[in-house]
Amino acid sequence: MTEIVFLVEEDPEGGYTARALGESIFTQADDMDALREMVRDAVRCHFPDESTRPKVIRLHQVRDEVIAP
Repeated sequence: MTEIVFLVEEDPEGGYTARALGESIFTQADDMDALREMVRDAVRCHFPDESTRPKVIRLHQVRDEVIAP
């Protein structure tokens, strides 16, 4: 695996959540800078062997917005 993709969403209670697609990895943080570090740490923990660890971590941020017509 050369890349892992995380779905990033704003948490209704504040902060952000990140869930890996295709892997059982989930983390959360209060801001995007902290979330990036939490995601890196989670990937290192999930893939302890550096040779099997993804080389790229992609964050796909989803933001819902409702506007009046």
